[in-house]
Amino acid sequence: MLDSVRNIFKIHELRQRILFTLGLLVVYRIGGHLPTPGVDLKAIEQFNPGGLFNLYDLFVGGAFTKVTIFSLGIMPYISASIIIQLLGAVIPFFQKLQKEGEEGRRKITQYTRYGTVLIAALQAMGTAIFLAGQTNPSLLLEGMSRINFIMITILTFTSGTIFIMWLGERITERGIGNGISLIIFIGIIARLPQAIIDEIQKFFPSLFGMAGAARGNIIKELIIIAFMIVIVASIVLVTRSQRKIPVQYAKRVVGRKVYGGTSTHIPLSVNTAGIIPIIFAQSIMFAPQTILSFFPDSGFMVMVSTWFDPGHPLYMIIYGLMIIFFAYFYTAIVFNPVDLADNMKKQGGFIPGIRPGQRTAEYIDRVLTRITLPGAIFFAIIAILPNIMSRMTDVQFYFGGTGLLIVVGVALDTLQQIESHLLMRHYDGFMKKGRMKGRYS
Repeated sequence: MLDSVRNIFKIHELRQRILFTLGLLVVYRIGGHLPTPGVDLKAIEQFNPGGLFNLYDLFVGGAFTKVTIFSLGIMPYISASIIIQLLGAVIPFFQKLQKEGEEGRRKITQYTRYGTVLIAALQAMGTAIFLAGQTNPSLLLEGMSRINFIMITILTFTSGTIFIMWLGERITERGIGNGISLIIFIGIIARLPQAIIDEIQKFFPSLFGMAGAARGNIIKELIIIAFMIVIVASIVLVTRSQRKIPVQYAKRVVGRKVYGGTSTHIPLSVNTAGIIPIIFAQSIMFAPQTILSFFPDSGFMVMVSTWFDPGHPLYMIIYGLMIIFFAYFYTAIVFNPVDLADNMKKQGGFIPGIRPGQRTAEYIDRVLTRITLPGAIFFAIIAILPNIMSRMTDVQFYFGGTGLLIVVGVALDTLQQIESHLLMRHYDGFMKKGRMKGRYS
């Protein structure tokens, strides 16, 4: 491992890419601490939006609760990307662009940017109105009018999102890894130092100038740490799991040359949909709590609100079922067995024992349906596990569910790219024999 790390800095191009990526991530974190014009810094310390906004704050590294210029983060870009992908499944115009190669991808990227600006402006408007309406405490500086604050905040938040989008694209182009994913990644792990400090305070309060005896149980903490390591290892295993369908290509004689006659496989990932099902399900499950919060005086609404508490059994059951549903839904959008079977047939490929064409498409679809179910159930369990553990212990699980899956997935993808650079220049990689399997989705 140490030799592999040293090899990274022996390759000039790889070293420059890593340093460039780290530099832009530092810029992003600095922007996450610059307050929005017109906000009262003392009032921000007491600001706790709760509900859906706490989930949003996870992805932006705490920038929302600090009301910084990067409060919206990169999420408007993610939303625009998801919308464009969904439109590509139902609208012929976007389907045509997806099949036009590089030129089509450039146009899709352009439309995604336009969508990002529109979504960011709408979210900035709603967020600005929400922040301006806070009265306990009031977030506006004395003398700042409500309308001026809303206009300035809309402009600031939208500009901040556009700048973050630019940072992500530059990282993808000139850095290492996927820039958008790394920005979400760094925002999530930004809470890690504070989480560690909070846990240490339970055992050694005197080190932080706090009065009182230690409140933690070391044995319980060690058990929880071991449990979290097992969970991370399980996520890595399932994320990398594949079902390989063997494919053979018939021999073709063209003149004096023989083409084909090779054997390969189709790698079907257990987690084809990635983290999209959890994002969709979690967003929908937080919506009822947000709506019900507008009726604090209604006894019936308060009772319904308890049903959607993250620790309530009904919440966890519905949440898990929605993750499974969206896993199948999104897999059907991003993976088309019919197109795959047609391409194989045109190139002379076939699955042994399966007739080319429609039968091949049906076989691939049947296999994909079967392997998606255990993967979806596993990620549904991972998503609700932090809620169960937080109820059973006094430890806050900051990286459960979506956050943990994003951190693991982005880390693996970035390591894979570094591995590729090392192997191209005949250096040993991180894994045994210099091999690290790629991620297919």
